[in-house]
Amino acid sequence: MSTSSSASLPVIDVSALVAGTPKRIAVADGIGAACREHGFFYVSGHGVDAALVARLEALSHRFFDLPEDIKMQWRMALGGRAWRGYFPLGGELTSGRPDWKEGLYLGTELAPDHPRVAAHMPVHGGNLFPDAPGLEDFRATILEYMREVRQLGHRLMEGIALSLNLPASYFSDRYTADPLILFRIFNYPTQAVPDGVDAPWGVGEHTDYGLLTILHQDTVGGLAVHTPGGWIEAPPVPGTFVCNIGDMLDRMTGGLYKSTPHRVIRNTSGRDRLSFP
Repeated sequence: MSTSSSASLPVIDVSALVAGTPKRIAVADGIGAACREHGFFYVSGHGVDAALVARLEALSHRFFDLPEDIKMQWRMALGGRAWRGYFPLGGELTSGRPDWKEGLYLGTELAPDHPRVAAHMPVHGGNLFPDAPGLEDFRATILEYMREVRQLGHRLMEGIALSLNLPASYFSDRYTADPLILFRIFNYPTQAVPDGVDAPWGVGEHTDYGLLTILHQDTVGGLAVHTPGGWIEAPPVPGTFVCNIGDMLDRMTGGLYKSTPHRVIRNTSGRDRLSFP
């Protein structure tokens, strides 16, 4: 296990955790320290194929480059209770103010006859996969990416369990064997905000409500974290994911592991920014 820092957030090599070797205890200790200090850390050595990530980035850019009226063919209103689909710029709010981003909401792909879908359980169902020309591989790439990152999530939760002096299978035995996956593909355009639109941030200050967030960000950057010492940037580190604790794990650990406020600055880089939480 090797640990370094970038802008005060630790970079933790989780390869021993992914491989299940005895050195995973040292990795778990590093994760625990990061969770107690500020609830954010980078992970390297995660095993997710870099070519897969690059392919998803390329396809995502193709999708967001489409005219808005075409993208609205997969709008969230059509996703119903499954809470899936596309939302346009300014179409999502944080603390009542528009975020200057657009995005595609996705999740575990479930058939209409799945018991949870048949029972009309919210946030369960099928995805609205864009199928415009040039996006023929989008569906398969999204599903493969979710499978790989889901497996990483299981390994990270094993590390979190070990860091709490619990059995590695503690969370999977009780909560996460069949986890609720919410996957978002966000685009932060570099274009100016139109007059009359109150969108000061890419995403305003917030905490995540789930258990664990695993985020890929491209090379543009913009994420900032509110640590005990003040706001710090969490710039892109090649080959890593940014992980952060959500409100659920904060609550489950009685605040020992922190769900930390964070935000995304508005993109003025000259290039559109992608992130995959």
